[in-house]
Amino acid sequence: MFGNLRDYLNFLDEKGQLARVKAPVSAELEITEIADRIVKGPKEQNKALLFENVQGYDIPVAINLFGTEQRMAWSLGVDRLEELNERLSVLLVPDMPKSLPDKIKKGMELLSVAKAVGPKIVGRGPVQEVIKTKDLSLDEIPILKCWPKDGGRYITLPTVITRDPVTGRRNVGMYRLQVHFPGGDGKEPLLGMHWQIHKGGAEHERKALDEGVEKIPVAVSLGGDPAVIWSGSAPLPQDIDEFMLAGWLRGKPVELVPCVTQPLEVPADSEIVIEGYVKPGETMTEGPFGDHTGFYTPPEPYPVMHVTAITHRKNPIYPTTIVGIPPMEDYWMGKATERLFLPLMKMFLPEIVDVNMPAEGVFHNLVIVSIRKRFPGHARKVINGLWGLGLMMLTKAIVVVDHDVDVQDLSQTAFTVLGNVDWARDVVIEEGPVDALDHSSYRQNFGGKIGIDATRKSPGEGYEREWPERIEMDSRIKDLVSRKWKEYWR
Repeated sequence: MFGNLRDYLNFLDEKGQLARVKAPVSAELEITEIADRIVKGPKEQNKALLFENVQGYDIPVAINLFGTEQRMAWSLGVDRLEELNERLSVLLVPDMPKSLPDKIKKGMELLSVAKAVGPKIVGRGPVQEVIKTKDLSLDEIPILKCWPKDGGRYITLPTVITRDPVTGRRNVGMYRLQVHFPGGDGKEPLLGMHWQIHKGGAEHERKALDEGVEKIPVAVSLGGDPAVIWSGSAPLPQDIDEFMLAGWLRGKPVELVPCVTQPLEVPADSEIVIEGYVKPGETMTEGPFGDHTGFYTPPEPYPVMHVTAITHRKNPIYPTTIVGIPPMEDYWMGKATERLFLPLMKMFLPEIVDVNMPAEGVFHNLVIVSIRKRFPGHARKVINGLWGLGLMMLTKAIVVVDHDVDVQDLSQTAFTVLGNVDWARDVVIEEGPVDALDHSSYRQNFGGKIGIDATRKSPGEGYEREWPERIEMDSRIKDLVSRKWKEYWR
């Protein structure tokens, strides 16, 4: 694993996966166009980028850090993303002891794992080598304007830290922040805080309003160990500390240092930290923003972060990402989430074999699931179960296939679905919560969703015909042809 962002960049450099760009580039649109071409270009061209000469800034910009399956896996300490599934399965799925003493012992083992990787408070860290609390300006940071019609410059790869105003439990999220005002002229810098209605930060604001809390302390960490960066995007259950997940991935605790102006702690090995607070109920118009849906999210009112301090390393690096028409870097961040959380999904729905959230579905638009079907209506049980499972409630389309379909193979999946579905009988249409970025829903955050049962049907489901057998060549003939293959072409 990596101690900080620099360790990771050095590792990528050694692996030939880092391109250092020394030519002068603009933080307004130009870096986006370069990065977009790289991530969508030939595989051998797709590398992490370090822009060392950003016009008007002394701070270099790192982008496309997670833009391939291999880099995403390396960043989380594995060689293959599937290893995340395997590692967590070993921890969660072992046979449960039957006797009470053995159950207690097993519980203590899991507790010891949690304690071993829980975050650790330290007195000082590299991120506070430079501390600024007066004459603050965000103009010193090369924050990108990503797309032509964006409402401004946006921080897009942050680790946003808040605490529940009632319980005091920490939440770590990844919410974009728009520069409303960079600071200067005696005025404080202001950032638009895009925490959506279903996210942890928004829940903290709702509680603060209920409790009459005047300010919500906020810290925005930029950089650090890539596992820490990624952890903010992980859809963990409420009140589960994302830094504990990062610690488990790292195999050691995340070291946190107290903020200088807010009652929060931030990763000590970050590159830059922006401290501040949000006044519950205070909003400014945020957007438009070219989003991961491939469309501009329209302007809407969102909370405002008042900046009270900026701390950083002596020579910081600014990490960022761009989102837009897929495939983009964020697809691989989501794929890591998919593989890691598959064992957790299986805990609630053990019939699940595999899950795929393809790039074209931009996370919330499509989830394909294979199951071991045991009884009539089993696919519908899984569809409704997934809609009731955390942020899976936002999924617009769930497609369920049998266990022998490779859901990672979209061609095989499409063939199966289009052949197996009777559109008059095998479809579930519901209304419920949808992603805040879903522009197709007629009402904000609430819209239609579809579940498709593409499994083989049984008489118990009203299928009165005999289900046909799929064509497959005799195995002996296949072996014969394999052995004689070269003879055919002499």
